[in-house]
Amino acid sequence: MTDRFPNGSIVTYPYLWRWQENEGREHSEKDRPVCLAITMADARQNITHLVILPISGTPPFQGQAALEIPPLEIRRAGLSMLKRGWITVGEYNYDIAERSYFFEPNQIPRGQFGPSFLEEIRQALRPILIARQGRVDRTK
Repeated sequence: MTDRFPNGSIVTYPYLWRWQENEGREHSEKDRPVCLAITMADARQNITHLVILPISGTPPFQGQAALEIPPLEIRRAGLSMLKRGWITVGEYNYDIAERSYFFEPNQIPRGQFGPSFLEEIRQALRPILIARQGRVDRTK
């Protein structure tokens, strides 16, 4: 699975925002482009862990941790429909590719972020992962 969807892949996914989960919702309103920031194979269980970050053409709201996507990365990612884009790094969806009700394993990635920008994303995401904050678990 990780060969087909390497780290930094841009795919479509029904991302559930944290505020939606807090309202008790289990389903998102729409599919959106997302970045598979981390795809980690677990050979013992034969599963692939996914850390999924949402991408938007709307600027982040006050207090929302997001990075603006550089124009070159917008093109690499296959997001040319966006004049400007942001990737949210203050929250994420966690899913397991092989067991997911939401992740479509037969889709073809739109594109992929380059290694330098992906590293910038990971550095911004690291404190959220370490503090175990912002996780919306889609495996339930």
